[in-house]
Amino acid sequence: MSKLRNPGKKSVDLVHDPIKKWAWLFIVPTFAAFCVGFIWPFIQGIYLSFCNFNVPADAEWIGIGNYVKALTDAGFVNAFKNTTAFALVTIVVINVISFAIAYALTQKIRGSNLFRTVFFMPNLIGGVVLGYIWSIIFDAILKKYATYLTADPSYGFWGLVILVAWQQIGYMMIIYIAGLQAVPEDILEAARIDGATGSQTLFRVIIPNVMPSITTCTFLTLTNGFKLFDQNLALTAGMPSIMMEGAKVNTTELLALNIYSTYNISKNYHGVAQAKAVIFFLLVAVLALTQQYMTSSKEVQQ
Repeated sequence: MSKLRNPGKKSVDLVHDPIKKWAWLFIVPTFAAFCVGFIWPFIQGIYLSFCNFNVPADAEWIGIGNYVKALTDAGFVNAFKNTTAFALVTIVVINVISFAIAYALTQKIRGSNLFRTVFFMPNLIGGVVLGYIWSIIFDAILKKYATYLTADPSYGFWGLVILVAWQQIGYMMIIYIAGLQAVPEDILEAARIDGATGSQTLFRVIIPNVMPSITTCTFLTLTNGFKLFDQNLALTAGMPSIMMEGAKVNTTELLALNIYSTYNISKNYHGVAQAKAVIFFLLVAVLALTQQYMTSSKEVQQ
């Protein structure tokens, strides 16, 4: 038997040895590009968050002053509250609707492939374009009631929810369809034989087996909700504005837009905007990792 195994082992080594020998040739350029395009700018961004600057070349170290201004900025605090509420609502709305559509389209209905294409198409349209299109739609509807989208913060908030849900549901639907199609047929057959009802099969068999897809979609909707910028800028631009703690605050402004707006106030606020960006990064990273751990642990338990 050993004589039979040796030729196979040698043939495998003939393939693996050159790969191991020349792997650096493919890894080094990619790693170098990653360092130049991400690692170095990220480190420089952290440094600049402790500086007052117009351009990075004239950065002047001032310590934690930018972070103090960022954390005491009423607009930033309000944007954090808006973003948290927006992310929670969109996580529920997008995932529930996309899973329901995916479940319906995997029930062998006629025209399911056409429906999949139609539902996915909004994801192909750019966020700025969608923002302007939906702004026109919302204003046309609200005009009948003698109002407009940016007249009330609740209009802008739910307008953003509708826009983002319409755009992302099709993408999440595709992920859920892949998860549903991967559920073993023998498990479903066993559930039918045991007399499980449709709802029992769904909640006790299908959903536990689709947990990897739920983890992925929850992660994507969470991060997308916190990172939202172009739709927010195009749809409401943070309007309407109110006075809060002696400062003008945009009531429908999310975190990414608040950072952008802070940077554009003047050169004296560039460091404050950078400090907000660092806080923003840490916030999203912690939330994303926490969500991944919580949902991934349920995959293991299943």
